[in-house]
Amino acid sequence: MKLFLLSASLLAFLPMLSCQAPKPAAGTTANQVATPARPASAAPVWQSDAYTLYPDRVVQGPFEARALSATELVSNYHSPANAFLSPQVAFKFSINGKDNEMPSGQDHQLLAVARPGGEAIETPPIVFGQRYVDATPRPADAYLAPNTPVRIRLDMRQVLAAFKKQGYYTNFKGEKLYQQDFKHVFVAGSAAPLSWDFDNLVNKPDLEMKDPDGNGIYEATLTLNQPAAAKTTAGQWKQSIDTADFPQYSSDYPLADALYNLALEEARRAVEPDSTFRTGKEWAGVWTRDISYSIILAQAALQPKVAMNSLLRKVSPQGRIIQDTGTGGAYPCSTDRIIWATAAWEIYKVTGDEAWLRRVYPIIKNSIADDVQNAYDPATGLVRGESSFLDWREQTYPRWMQPVDIYQSENLGTNAVHYQANVVLSFMAQLLGEPAVAAQHEQRAETIRRGINQHLWQAEKGYYGQFLHGRTALVLSPRAEALGEALSVFFGVADAKRAQEVVRKTPTTPFGIPCIYPQIPGIPPYHNNAVWPFVQSFWALAGARAGNEQSVLESMAAIYRPAALFLTNKENFVAENGDFAGTQINSSNMLWSLSGSLSLVYKVLFGMQWGADRLRFRPFVPQAFQGKRRLSGFRYRKAVLDIEMDGFGNEISSITLDGQPLPDASVPDRLTGRHTVRIVLKSQALASQFTHPARVHFAPETPVTSFEKGQLRWTNISEVTEYRVLKNGVLVATADDHFYAVPPEPMAVYQVIAVDKYGHESFASEPVDAGTATANQQVQLETTVPKSSLPYKGFTGKGFVEISKSKNTTLTIPVTVPETGLYAVDFRYANGNGPINTENKCAIRTLRRGAEQLGTVVLPQRGTGEWSNWGFSNPILVRLAKGTHKLTLAFEPANENMNGAVNQAMLDYLRLRRVD
Repeated sequence: MKLFLLSASLLAFLPMLSCQAPKPAAGTTANQVATPARPASAAPVWQSDAYTLYPDRVVQGPFEARALSATELVSNYHSPANAFLSPQVAFKFSINGKDNEMPSGQDHQLLAVARPGGEAIETPPIVFGQRYVDATPRPADAYLAPNTPVRIRLDMRQVLAAFKKQGYYTNFKGEKLYQQDFKHVFVAGSAAPLSWDFDNLVNKPDLEMKDPDGNGIYEATLTLNQPAAAKTTAGQWKQSIDTADFPQYSSDYPLADALYNLALEEARRAVEPDSTFRTGKEWAGVWTRDISYSIILAQAALQPKVAMNSLLRKVSPQGRIIQDTGTGGAYPCSTDRIIWATAAWEIYKVTGDEAWLRRVYPIIKNSIADDVQNAYDPATGLVRGESSFLDWREQTYPRWMQPVDIYQSENLGTNAVHYQANVVLSFMAQLLGEPAVAAQHEQRAETIRRGINQHLWQAEKGYYGQFLHGRTALVLSPRAEALGEALSVFFGVADAKRAQEVVRKTPTTPFGIPCIYPQIPGIPPYHNNAVWPFVQSFWALAGARAGNEQSVLESMAAIYRPAALFLTNKENFVAENGDFAGTQINSSNMLWSLSGSLSLVYKVLFGMQWGADRLRFRPFVPQAFQGKRRLSGFRYRKAVLDIEMDGFGNEISSITLDGQPLPDASVPDRLTGRHTVRIVLKSQALASQFTHPARVHFAPETPVTSFEKGQLRWTNISEVTEYRVLKNGVLVATADDHFYAVPPEPMAVYQVIAVDKYGHESFASEPVDAGTATANQQVQLETTVPKSSLPYKGFTGKGFVEISKSKNTTLTIPVTVPETGLYAVDFRYANGNGPINTENKCAIRTLRRGAEQLGTVVLPQRGTGEWSNWGFSNPILVRLAKGTHKLTLAFEPANENMNGAVNQAMLDYLRLRRVD
């Protein structure tokens, strides 16, 4: 409902998004520069209903950006985000920054319009957990007025009484919140400054509810639609930093030339005084994945020394790649740190620096060794962990998935990254004379490649699925994931035929390829319902690799449009309307966005492909961008190249180095001095290939299921035509009602998927165990070692045990099973060392039976100071023979987390469930 309201407010702008003759601006604001009158010019390079790209300008409805020269741009763009906001404000209350008041889809509703007689807009005291709907009638054509004050009141007396009576409050999910864990109450919602980002409410003190009278009635007064929060950009860019030492680019397309120079200037601004990269204007510091993708796209070639410094900043004292703070306490809930390896290899290919190669080789080798133990799944051949870069839980995962579930998932983009890291390590080992290591990692790469193509490929759709998700039985989410689809083509996970199919059939929307497709309902734009220019750049590289001219042209337009209109390389923008202001967080001067813009010149148009001993040219110039272009002062190892190119297409008619034919269109690494490369393309039209244009679409909400008295039941979801019932990950029934009779059986896991009339699926619902209680066993861990004396609540049995790097580093746990079978082993635990969405104190242990490794037990953070908040670890599937077995849970060297010092959790019991 939240996002539908947001979308409705944007409908007013749809007419402006259709292509039309631009009209003179009636006036300008402080942040705008009037666009000079223009003479008649060339035909459009790219045209759609949303916008038109010309050689010198881009036009989107009444907005226009234009290149006055190669070093100056003007734009009259102004975000419409605050103009027609809906006065219907959806909100919820939140204890400790969790979505724990009411079920998904049930929100409080307030109509924030003027009251008769000028009365204040306020709610009555709303009882926590009881839905409130404002009965105020909505006037026709009413919008949220600027600077609208609202007072929101919350009645917490029932919660506080439960604390006093029994020490805890039980929410709608049946979860117990203990009084000692009660820290804050917040309000979350749909209209700024409200936000649906529950995990980050703790960082928004203005959204915290207060009880100044101590009477149990909490309140907060907010100002909605503040003009000060209106999103603006500059009206003019004129180069002000000297970038003459960077490669200089010129072409027959003034807009592209100016945007190249804008990217160069922002690349220089992105270097901190300590000669490391700054991630973005609003993102200080060095972030592993951001710098790595930026280095791969362009920065290895443009600023190799800064790239080296930045990568080395992300190495731990133990010589491992650092996974940035994130979901559940970072590693191994997230494992995409390994993209660092491909970035390091890119730097070597560009520089030929053998000392660099020898320095990074053991870092990559040791990091992969840890990942093999902690995250590689031998059953599927895939690697566990969060989607690469899509690190905001609710934005790309169903709400029921906790950090431990995200660890358990196996994602397309992350697996493409791990595939390439093993390829890279194999190449490095060959160069350094370690053939056995090379062969080992070549095989590991092949195992991952096979796993991706076996478990994630969707033949009926023609592209890969987003991830496998679930607990004891994994189910494929059929959503497209843009970065993963692109990397599967770019890194060669997909063969040539499949690569063409991926590029041709993955859905793209009018303003670009969204991070995922279809979108998730009720989640505001950031990764959901958003386009990220750096992802679009990898999609352009994939399009070139697949030989799809239409796809490459669409990507170039989708990258040039926002950079020109916004006069900066933004982090992201809303997929529905192309505006930068509607996303939850955004930054200008974004490192990977500007690097992506540069990659269009280096890696697409000129087609530069670095190898260990040469630089190859494999140009790809869409016919719409045909003509002459020049790139001068381009450094390759000890040589400087001036490169001239003419024509279009992806086939070279002739290529010379200083007037002599250049074999294989490759510059050897031994070249020194300054040289001229001339390329003439055949200018032959490419074989026609299509793309899959689609409107922005929202999939059904994820069903909420329950099991009672032999019946599996689920919530009714609007606009759904069918429900699919899964048993242990396999379809067993379809239904158009809301229940399914479960046949008697020892043990099974059920999930439900909702399907709309377009065939788009929801996420699979949270797994529900159905079966006899005798299939479950518990081993109270205080029976194996002395219990902890810490004063935490909510445990079962007589106590719990503490594990850390110094306490109970090895537990020996006897388990007895009545019959041979496949069992799921997990642990009930608490980890209050940090919030659910950031920091780096995820606890990790290895489970063994004798010397045999059974799996890694992951114990993510569950809330800062919330040591009475208990949940379960990931389940490990183990085949056990009838009888007693001794399992060991131990802290091993590979189990170091990203914090290094704190690797701690409380354990209540081991749980054993029969799953076959």
